[in-house]
Amino acid sequence: MALRLASISVDLDSLHHYCRIHGLPESVLDARARGLVYTTAVPRFRELLRAVGVPGTFFAIGEDLADARAAAALREAQASGIEVGNHSFSHDYALTRQTPESIREELVRGEEAILAATGTRPVGFRAPGYTLNAALYAATAERGYLYGSSTFPAVPYYGAKAAVMGALALAGRPSRSILDSPRVLLAPRTPYRPDPAQPYRRGTGAVLELPMTVTPGVRLPFIGTFVATLPLPAVHAAWRACRGDPLFNFELHAVDVLDAADGVPPELVRHQRDLRVSSARKMERLATIFRWLKGDADVVTLRVAAGRLGPTL
Repeated sequence: MALRLASISVDLDSLHHYCRIHGLPESVLDARARGLVYTTAVPRFRELLRAVGVPGTFFAIGEDLADARAAAALREAQASGIEVGNHSFSHDYALTRQTPESIREELVRGEEAILAATGTRPVGFRAPGYTLNAALYAATAERGYLYGSSTFPAVPYYGAKAAVMGALALAGRPSRSILDSPRVLLAPRTPYRPDPAQPYRRGTGAVLELPMTVTPGVRLPFIGTFVATLPLPAVHAAWRACRGDPLFNFELHAVDVLDAADGVPPELVRHQRDLRVSSARKMERLATIFRWLKGDADVVTLRVAAGRLGPTL
């Protein structure tokens, strides 16, 4: 069965967030490294999307847009046809542990920063660290979002994340990331309307949820790190396993087109394995996947996907 829809989205997480994940001091980053997402990764993704002839969605972090160069890069991306979604203001991994008032403030400040940079208020939201709860879902509904794309029901990812966080804690370098509720492992794989009280369950919520793609059965994550580091036959097998889904939601990060030669510090490269793969090789692999999507689906922004799928759910 051919896919009906596919989307390509990129989380524009700056490198200091990876330092926080791996328990590294942010002082390892120089000024160049701190700006790599907008000076280098955004132009590379724009060119990749243009070359293949498909649209994309970028999820921006509000505080990054205080830098005029970052704001200009995002504005130019939107002018080229890329949708811009809200990835919160500060990308606090523990956002779901904050008060409802603090959660709402994170959304509002992120919206305002994106509006100031692009002239358009975002209609899509992705939670930091893919972590969703009732208070965060309620905030997106209150703010009138069309869709969220935070659910990541990937069993291997969850287990690996728990193991890495445990190892870092034992090493005295605790991660700033948090482990989501195990309920996410049973969340729907395909687009759904959440139960507002338990957003990893189906219900009648106003904000449509567009989960990141995972395979049936073992729920292997089809994301940038997977695509960049595994042999192409394994990637193709995972792709084929998902071809019957109503939406193939391919989620990426800015680091998926960066490598050590771009000025990423060795301390971070040692802990982030996909940074050891050359950007040229990763972009070639991504172009291959994008062409698979284009040849087998109608590739649209997440906003368009939500607009089309919403009335059917």
